[in-house]
Amino acid sequence: QVQLVESGGNLVQPGGSLTLSCAATGATFSTYAITWSRQAPGKEREKIARITRNSLARDYADSVRGRFTISRDNTENLVFLRMTSLKPDDTGVYYCATDDDLYQGQGTQVTVSS
Repeated sequence: QVQLVESGGNLVQPGGSLTLSCAATGATFSTYAITWSRQAPGKEREKIARITRNSLARDYADSVRGRFTISRDNTENLVFLRMTSLKPDDTGVYYCATDDDLYQGQGTQVTVSS
């Protein structure tokens, strides 16, 4: 079993940067690809980044490609989402999850506003 806890969400100005963390417990964490998704108010959840278990492949949604970077540290059971050039449209609750959606965190709020 894997438990995931997101952190790092905050209020940030447009153009700013933020790094989210996803801390995992469970011996099998390193066997899972991990995704970050987000949900804005009134909108469907959107998967925005994915990283394979060995970090050899990373995929991004068009909406964040070139601005967000996903990474992981399997020795520390951590996954990160580095977000730059933030826009108001990036506002939402950000979740990390195993790629099969079997395990998911509770989310962390990111608000981009001046």
